[in-house]
Amino acid sequence: MRVLIVEDEDPIAEPLAEGLRREGFEVERAATGAEALAAPPVDIVLLDLRLPDMDGLDVCRQLRERSSVPVIVVTARGEEADRVVGLELGADDYVVKPFGLRELIARIRAVMRRAGADPEARVVHAGELEVDERTRRARLAGRELSLTPKEFDLLAALARDPGAAVSRRSLLEDVWDTNWYGSAKTIDVHVAALRRKLGDPGWIETVRGVGFRLRA
Repeated sequence: MRVLIVEDEDPIAEPLAEGLRREGFEVERAATGAEALAAPPVDIVLLDLRLPDMDGLDVCRQLRERSSVPVIVVTARGEEADRVVGLELGADDYVVKPFGLRELIARIRAVMRRAGADPEARVVHAGELEVDERTRRARLAGRELSLTPKEFDLLAALARDPGAAVSRRSLLEDVWDTNWYGSAKTIDVHVAALRRKLGDPGWIETVRGVGFRLRA
C-alpha cells in the first residue's frame, strides 16, 4: 500500500515514515501543499494541516476535487471547527497529535477497508433505489447516482437496514470511523447533499433526537 505523508516537520515525518515502512507500507513524503498536489497517485494520504505554503484544508479540498483517494488528516489542530471543516471537505478520518503508530495504522486499515470492494458486501434494494457495496454504485430507477465517497458510505450505512433508525453516533463511527462526539454538523451536510441527488428529501427521513432512516 502506497502512503503519502504530507508533513513539513522532519522530526515528525521521518519517524512516522520509518514506522510505516517497517509495517510494509510504501511511503512517499511531501513537505508542502504544492508537493502533495503534484505527487504521483497513492492509495492513501496522511495530511497535516499546518503547511508552510498553504492551509492543509485547501489541500484536502483540492485533492477531493480531483480524486477519491482516502485522506486522513493528521494534525495538532484539534479544535471542533477544524474537525467539522475537514470532514465536510471530504477527509475520511481526523487524527489529533500526539498519536500512537498502532492507532494510526488501525485507522489506515479501517479507512482502506471502507474504500475497497468487499466481495461479501450485498446489494440492497429499497423501492427503485439500488445500493451495491461491492461495486460502490447506487442507482435510482435505473439511473446511476454521482456520489462522493462519503455520500456513498452514508447511503450504504442507511441502506443496510431500510426503515431502521440509525443514530448520529453510529453514523460517525461507521462512515467517518471516529469516536468524536462533538458537533455532528457534517452528517447534516452530507444528508442534505444525498437528498438533493436522490431528488426527493423523503428518501432519508429525520428521526428527531436519534438520527436518520432510509425510507423502506
